[in-house]
Amino acid sequence: MSDRFGRRNVLIGGFITFSLASLGCIFAQSAEVFLFFRVLQASIAVAMVLARAIVRDMVPQDQAASMLGYITMFIAISPMVSPAIGGFIGETFGWRAVFWCLFVAGLNCPDLDRSGRNQHASVLQLCTAVFGIPGTADLAPVLGLLWLGSFCDGRVFCLSGRRPVYRGGTLGLSPSKLGYFLGAPALGYILGNFITGRYSMRFGANKMVLVGAVIGGFGSIIPLVLFNLGFGTPLVFFGSVTLVGLGNGLVLPNATSGMLSVRPHLAGTASGLGGALMTGGGGALAALAGAMLVPGSGANPLLWLMLATSSLSVVSIIWVVLREKQVGIR
Repeated sequence: MSDRFGRRNVLIGGFITFSLASLGCIFAQSAEVFLFFRVLQASIAVAMVLARAIVRDMVPQDQAASMLGYITMFIAISPMVSPAIGGFIGETFGWRAVFWCLFVAGLNCPDLDRSGRNQHASVLQLCTAVFGIPGTADLAPVLGLLWLGSFCDGRVFCLSGRRPVYRGGTLGLSPSKLGYFLGAPALGYILGNFITGRYSMRFGANKMVLVGAVIGGFGSIIPLVLFNLGFGTPLVFFGSVTLVGLGNGLVLPNATSGMLSVRPHLAGTASGLGGALMTGGGGALAALAGAMLVPGSGANPLLWLMLATSSLSVVSIIWVVLREKQVGIR
């Protein structure tokens, strides 16, 4: 929609829907109604999707990767501080005050021009690349970058929902200690995004992605080896997955910039499609991890799944580089 009707128009629609949904949460009289409006609040995702597209509208690919690195770094900080802010507001003024703040925030849609308007934009133009339809060969690297993003997102999804492993017999962490340790991958991710912001223009997006994929792979191999040698401690596990966060910080902004750059006039479509498929793929891998982690299995299934996704991410970026050379994109 943003490629066809302009970024600003779609942003305004998403922000208005978010604000109205926040009002719905405030006045909801049942849990079901409250959750319905909470789902509608997810319309604010247009801001994250279109922020990426707007950056690509303004600057070339490698510079876009650098800018996205800095943007994503600050986005990564927000879930670390916002629970504390929301908790303070809720305890001081009541839980509805949190949603009043969100309602007001939703009224502050940025004043942008009508960038991105393209009456001939079509999701089909990107989707057909997956099947190798003639005339779309140059779009094929998008598929590899989508795979890459899904594998990297999947590792994070797998980590974030495995509390029984962390708190059970495998690592034996208390809830308070677990909260501290779970921040380690986020710190690695912030550092990776900062490095992306500093060096993507110097080394190029694909090189940064490859380095990030390899670093994330080491973050998956190290705990697998050490756990099976009898050194399975929380420090080993979360110290290693900090490397996974660092790798993702190098991979995701650069991979996103690559997706948006294959057909710049379809940047909004690529950003939306990429975000949906990466999150969906990550969710599927998280579900798989949940099915594999049965009582008594320990951390091994999770570690093997992380290693598999890390290996596939390296394969994906190598395939993208080779495919780009084949079709003459670079």
